[in-house]
Amino acid sequence: MNTIMKNIISMIILTAVLMSSCSKNFIEVQPVSTVTTDVLYKTDKNFHDALIGCYHLLQDPYEDFWQFGDLRADDCGNYSPVNPNLNRVDDFVIDVNDAVLENTWLGFYKVIYSTNLLLLNIKDMDVSVIQNKNQYIAEAEFIRALAYFDLVRIFGDVPLITEPITIDEASKKGRDKVDTIYNSVIIKDLIDAENNLPSTYTGPDVGRATKGAATALLGEVYLTRHDFANAESELKKVTTMGYTLLPNYNDLFAYKDEHQSEYIFDIEYIDGGLGLGSEFTSDFMMENQTAGIGVVTQLQRIYGIKVINSRSAGSPEQQLFDAFSPGDLRKDITAANGVTDENGNFIPMESGGAPSFTKKYMTSLTIENDSKANWKVIRYADVLLMYAEALNENAKTTEALTYLNKVHQRAGLDPYSGLSQSETREKIYLERRLELYLEGKRWFDLVRTGRAYSTMQTHGMKPYMTVFPIPQKQIEVVNDPAVFPQNPGY
Repeated sequence: MNTIMKNIISMIILTAVLMSSCSKNFIEVQPVSTVTTDVLYKTDKNFHDALIGCYHLLQDPYEDFWQFGDLRADDCGNYSPVNPNLNRVDDFVIDVNDAVLENTWLGFYKVIYSTNLLLLNIKDMDVSVIQNKNQYIAEAEFIRALAYFDLVRIFGDVPLITEPITIDEASKKGRDKVDTIYNSVIIKDLIDAENNLPSTYTGPDVGRATKGAATALLGEVYLTRHDFANAESELKKVTTMGYTLLPNYNDLFAYKDEHQSEYIFDIEYIDGGLGLGSEFTSDFMMENQTAGIGVVTQLQRIYGIKVINSRSAGSPEQQLFDAFSPGDLRKDITAANGVTDENGNFIPMESGGAPSFTKKYMTSLTIENDSKANWKVIRYADVLLMYAEALNENAKTTEALTYLNKVHQRAGLDPYSGLSQSETREKIYLERRLELYLEGKRWFDLVRTGRAYSTMQTHGMKPYMTVFPIPQKQIEVVNDPAVFPQNPGY
């Protein structure tokens, strides 16, 4: 997919410029009868390239997704001296004007706008002209469902837009209920995507959404909705699709081939010096002033990091260190408080700065914010643990332990046996915490399982803070609380 994306960078830039030209900074809208529609939507290749542009638009909101999925939760902290705004997310004092809210809102609505436009223009096209019509529809629906899934988990009720609308219509559009969005778009789109997406791709198409990605995401949606019967059914399908755990957990983050047997769906970034890589290595790499020159020097040597203008963000907190059992093979790469040099000497972090860092996103880097590290939206270990959870909630605890143990034993730990349903539930929650650190899961796990407030109230959380505030600029566009209210408490 990287090759395809490189070939259409100019198209993406043009689209972004056209979309940003709207006079209202609300839901990204563009009149349907424009030159962009006439030019871009004629041939199979036109739709193909527009679809790849939709994938590309996911990159921006996912650059900050860790702030919602991890930093907000208990295991991840901010020690960056260059970005104090992160502290407001971490400490539950986020401001309605903070850029991360506005950028995430607009980022996902750009995705939704682009998929809606594609779906509108492809629906009446003849399959003799658009040979891959059903697949393109399914891919666009998958992308749209993913965007809405993240929007409702972050903000709660949001405007439901399923076709391009005018600027005036957008400025009057209210917020739709979460249940409506799940039932009208997210679940419907994912069922359609599951039925029409291919199982695999080859060559430069690897990285696009597959049947497995749609099925796995649908299973996560059902789990989030506490529909454990449907979650079990969907996630079981994924276990029969040929995915397998890598024998070595650390290989997931070696960045030799991210499309391995455990891969299901990533947000793909482009390496190769084009400035289109991700920010993750720069975000989570330690700064000299917060880690000590010895640690930073060794990380540069080990991973081939040539530039240091990094931010010391996403640091594992002490309670995460304490949660690992002795011998857990995931601990060193997940949560580190130092680094071992070429002579086998351990160099600890210096006191007074960031106490720790994660190695999950450490990879070669020659240009700041241009990492080849992808963002893992869903991988097979995640599916196995969700499946175990669904089984356990459906009173199939013995079977649930089988799938929990697949992940647990991969970490070098002895299998569980003879646990009660409640004991198994807690072990699954713990396993997800240790397996999926800084992969955008912890906060949403706490919310969907009803443990957010009990876990986070000592960190400053109030009961209403299971969702984030709506960006203030969006409130001001409509300027009518009866139509477009702020989330309660903010």
